[in-house]
Amino acid sequence: MESVLKDLSTPTGGVEDVYGEDCATEDQCITPWTIAVSSGYNLLRDPRYNKGLAFTERERDAHYLRGLLPPVISSQELQEKKLMQSIRQYDVPLHKYVAMMELEERNERLFYKLLIDNVEELLPIVYTPTVGEACQKYGSIFKRPQGLYISLNEKGRILEVLKNWPEKSIQVIVVTDGERILGLGDLGCQGMGIPVGKLALYTALGGVRPSACLPITIDVGTNNEKLLNDEFYIGLRQRRATGQEYYDFLHEFMSAVKQNYGEKILVQFEDFANHNAFELLAKYRTSHLVFNDDIQGTASVVLAGLIASLKLLGGALCDHTFLFLGAGEAGTGIAELIALEISNKTKIPVEETRKKIWLVDSKGLIVSGRKETLQAFKKPWAHEHEPVNNLLDAVKAVKPTVLIGTSGTGRTFTKEVVEAMACMNKRPLIMALSNPTSQAECTAEEAYTWSEGRVVFASGSPFPSFEYDGKLNIPGQANNCYIFPGFGFGLVMSGTIRVHDDMLLAASEALAAQVTEEHYAKGMIYPPFADIRKISAHIAASVAAKAYELGVATRLPRPADLVKYAESCMYTPNYRSYR
Repeated sequence: MESVLKDLSTPTGGVEDVYGEDCATEDQCITPWTIAVSSGYNLLRDPRYNKGLAFTERERDAHYLRGLLPPVISSQELQEKKLMQSIRQYDVPLHKYVAMMELEERNERLFYKLLIDNVEELLPIVYTPTVGEACQKYGSIFKRPQGLYISLNEKGRILEVLKNWPEKSIQVIVVTDGERILGLGDLGCQGMGIPVGKLALYTALGGVRPSACLPITIDVGTNNEKLLNDEFYIGLRQRRATGQEYYDFLHEFMSAVKQNYGEKILVQFEDFANHNAFELLAKYRTSHLVFNDDIQGTASVVLAGLIASLKLLGGALCDHTFLFLGAGEAGTGIAELIALEISNKTKIPVEETRKKIWLVDSKGLIVSGRKETLQAFKKPWAHEHEPVNNLLDAVKAVKPTVLIGTSGTGRTFTKEVVEAMACMNKRPLIMALSNPTSQAECTAEEAYTWSEGRVVFASGSPFPSFEYDGKLNIPGQANNCYIFPGFGFGLVMSGTIRVHDDMLLAASEALAAQVTEEHYAKGMIYPPFADIRKISAHIAASVAAKAYELGVATRLPRPADLVKYAESCMYTPNYRSYR
């Protein structure tokens, strides 16, 4: 063997090619050798431990870094300042997104340091709205895998695929099949940007360790012809699997996840199409720790805004009438949680409290006369009323105090609709929740202008402040990022084994409680994102408290102060010193 290796060495001198990589032909196999302990050049290439120029003199000697770095020693704070200056020089948001993803791939702690310290500026970059464009172009900007891709090619071998992931102590999985990415439709395998972005926020906003997070894309094909014909598309080039084949594949996935990671692994379903989202949540919520952010997370954050807005609108939740444009998973999920909250507060059966809530879909107001043709998840919202074909007429007929948009269609809250809401209410609440910004039902400027500055407004994507008649109005952002990081962290830190609707209500009330009089004075119904780590700790504590109360928390004994316990468990991105 020794003689063979020497024969393969370079004849002109230099380091001998001991393993034969340089001399192997393309059809010969080589061994991808590595070492177990990061040091020297490998340490600089390891994103979890790399500190760049922040390695001290002692660390450079101890870990064979001498000469591999320039002589200057830089603090993490100076590195952060330099990188923020660099990112701000980009005019195109997608370029900022790529720069942030590249930073995560080379220096994990610095990435999270930037994101935590500059959350209001960088949140729209690493998540909505920029992540939508990133998913559309994911095939072109893809450089290295950031999660697991499980395609139909792995049918029967999903457990084996899960074992390929290097981290074994996984606590949170975010999974998508890419069929309904934001308001952009079927992006197939390129929907991976969503789980990656969500889990970055689980860490930055909620404090879950990066090594405990696993992004997964289930690739069952795509019906997007543009992607199927795109030479840079990274997924399966076939039409989507449906029906029994689809559900069998998902069942194998869910079974493998539980077998590999245990009872307490949180699986968050993300951006599944309506027909699959409801089915999967209903099927697995009694056997797995599952959470659908589009249905439950959106509902919880919107309910928090509604609870907080009562200070501005007056009355109790049960005194208001709600009209939704959009009756998909987001709309019906929000409506159900509102009905549950009213029921909990008034002790009125939820079947009755639903009657305060009306939904409009593509065919008009959902009424009892349409019940035979409605999908199952819409039927609870079919109330007695004459048919109404459009939103404006529905507003005039129902006379809502609250108008909520989850349609995924931009500019559907027209001037006439907003004026009608303002005519009927001293302070109407309008929530244009569809993402990204281009799909919002109206802009903040439109809502404030058409209502003569009287509207209480919130949206799904961020809008700038707007001055009307000398008053500066700060739009609320009903962003799921307020809820899911703290909610998931509360489940993880308490060892919860099942999600209960009462936990969602607890999360909503905890978020609403963070809105202060100072915020109300500016028309805000959500606290500023700058306080998100503190907010997440309070949400996590409330969720954990409810889990202990319901008897589904397994981490015993229960901590005496859950808020302090949550704060103590949170991941912090400050550099660590090395031996």
